[in-house]
Amino acid sequence: MEKNYDALKLENQLCFPLYACSREIVKKYHPHLEQIDLTYTQYIVMMVMWADRRISVKQLGEKLYLDSGTLTPVLKSLETKGFVTRTRSAEDERVLIVELTEAGEQLKEQAADVPPKIACCVALTPEEAAELHRLLYKVLAGM
Repeated sequence: MEKNYDALKLENQLCFPLYACSREIVKKYHPHLEQIDLTYTQYIVMMVMWADRRISVKQLGEKLYLDSGTLTPVLKSLETKGFVTRTRSAEDERVLIVELTEAGEQLKEQAADVPPKIACCVALTPEEAAELHRLLYKVLAGM
């Protein structure tokens, strides 16, 4: 009896179009983020910082689905650029706190133009985009 290998076909994978779309969207971000001297990973960190202003590295990693090994060089770079500071918590020295600086807050104004520029690159109606957003977060929640 011959095995069914349909599950191994690229076109039958859910992970592949997610992976390919993610790569293509990040490529679209590149020229816009380059103008404000951020990588995509730095940009998503800054989005959290603009919302929270002060957060532990652990909480930041949880929000972004990134481990500290990935976050540490990103945060060091953002600190070197003057957008965030990193300090040990006074209550627990094991906890590293990231805080938005005034320069980081000012960067928000420049970054405000990025989302609409990317939105016009995605061929979805607002309703389709909302549904995709909902479904992707449902997938993430199940991981």
